[in-house]
Amino acid sequence: MLNRRLLLSSITAMGFCAGVSRVSSAASMKPQQDGLRGTIDISGYGVAPDRQGEQSDAINRLFREAAEQGMPVFLPAGDYRVSGITLPDTLFVSGVPGRTRLIHTGSGPFLSGQALGRLTLSDLVFDGKAEALAPETGGLLHLSDIADLTIENCTVTGASKHGIHAERCGGRITSNSISKAAFAGLYAVDSARLSITANTVSDCGNGGILVHRWEAGEDGTMVSGNRVFKISADDGGTGENGNGINIFRAWNVMVSDNHVSDCAFSAIRANAATNVQISDNQCLRSGETAIYSEFGFQGAVVSGNLIDGAANGILIVNFDEGGRLATVSGNIVRNLHLTGPYVHDGAGFGFGIAAEADTVISGNVIENAPRWGLMLGWGPFMRAVAASGNLVRGAGGGCAVTVVEGAGTALIANNLFQDVRDGAILGYRWNDKATGDLLKGGSEAFAHLTLSGNRLA
Repeated sequence: MLNRRLLLSSITAMGFCAGVSRVSSAASMKPQQDGLRGTIDISGYGVAPDRQGEQSDAINRLFREAAEQGMPVFLPAGDYRVSGITLPDTLFVSGVPGRTRLIHTGSGPFLSGQALGRLTLSDLVFDGKAEALAPETGGLLHLSDIADLTIENCTVTGASKHGIHAERCGGRITSNSISKAAFAGLYAVDSARLSITANTVSDCGNGGILVHRWEAGEDGTMVSGNRVFKISADDGGTGENGNGINIFRAWNVMVSDNHVSDCAFSAIRANAATNVQISDNQCLRSGETAIYSEFGFQGAVVSGNLIDGAANGILIVNFDEGGRLATVSGNIVRNLHLTGPYVHDGAGFGFGIAAEADTVISGNVIENAPRWGLMLGWGPFMRAVAASGNLVRGAGGGCAVTVVEGAGTALIANNLFQDVRDGAILGYRWNDKATGDLLKGGSEAFAHLTLSGNRLA
């Protein structure tokens, strides 16, 4: 029995040793790793934090070979001075949040990637130091044609152009802090079902989050849960700059649950954005119109938003350019003012909700609108507008409706008007008041108007 046990023990030991030998042999064939994190050993490439001078060549080689070997890169806390970094396919780079800093040292591109299947950047700081970027470079992070892009929990600051320029990209940009970009914090153009979520974007020169297309078409971007504030319009204009969230030519975009404040122009501006949904956002202290759906769009849902402080509240306009088909419901619009960032050559400022064509305005509360609470149509540009069940209090006029020849139909029903200085429902010819209070009589003179169940409290 003893001999048998010794024999079995010897066989087991021999097998174990052989297994260890095989594992050791296999491990020796793999690229060297950081034993703590299973990442590639950056010291073998001459890369180290807080090293004097640029590390661009070494980091380019590190990224390229790590991607080729299918290994992630972890950069320890510290400063890495770089420029002209080219990001390869399948690269995964992470660091210590707030403490691993890649700092721009040159006058050309900083980080760029093109025609990639997948790219992941996580827990890194990208500091542009306001250094000049090459003419062909759109942003501090200049990315194009990336099918599955992930940028998460990063800090992007000090860009002399856009913070992040992402063109023809899909994937997600989430939980990042983007600030002090001379242009926009995030410029996403021709996206492919991109998700932009839970980011903080602030102190940017011309825009916060921009979702644009070169030509109108399907986009599908979701912009949700972001905090955007202190957006300027350094390059001026009448609305192309200074917006917290701007959708341009992009169809089927959702903008929801964002907190947007202190923007020179709009909190949320959708231009030629068909099938846009703008819902459940907070829009505070906008310099111009808080929420815009304008020009050649078909289909807009604007619901459940809270607007406090703006020149105008919500505008659904430009029927003359094809802007039509919307619902505006369940919003609170309050504390508007008569002044805007430029001299207006149209209706001006100081009104709550305006619409022109194929639109239902229902269940909204408008308070403290110095000009009009509701504005229906502009000159002859009105068709099939219904305003019902709204409360307007503290306004110059409760509802201004166009009575210009050629204007289409409007239904004004079951609205409550309180403390409206000039009257509840007033007919206008562009900016000129053409009637008395139609709630008290005279609406029968205008066949395109139907008034029912409205009340002046």
